[in-house]
Amino acid sequence: MSLASYIGCNVEIPLTDPESNDVIVFGPCFSDESMLEIVQEYQFQTTYTYEISTNWGIELVEWQNLKEKKAAKEKLLTLCKIMEGYLKDGDYFELFSCWVGDEDQERVGELKLKINHFNIDELCIPERTLVRIEK
Repeated sequence: MSLASYIGCNVEIPLTDPESNDVIVFGPCFSDESMLEIVQEYQFQTTYTYEISTNWGIELVEWQNLKEKKAAKEKLLTLCKIMEGYLKDGDYFELFSCWVGDEDQERVGELKLKINHFNIDELCIPERTLVRIEK
């Protein structure tokens, strides 16, 4: 099984070249179109849904080792930096990570953040947590 991360937003984002070595890649990795539709229906309140590929979903939990935690923090900060360029003031994007096949499962929590105004070292984002990040 694989941990996939999805974002929902109200602006269209161009898909990244699948061969890219970028930290964040917009486009399919673990999911297909049907999974995007499911996560859109059950988790997001936005117009567009994308899988963001990082070779593993974005989660920040206490049991991660230092290397995993550092990588997850880098992914989240990079995603925020990318999305800041697409969002207008007051707009937001949603982030949801889950095991492939669990896109329609009940959330374990919700979190609201201001883009670039949070302490990454204090965050706990387990799988199936909806994170709303506002600009």
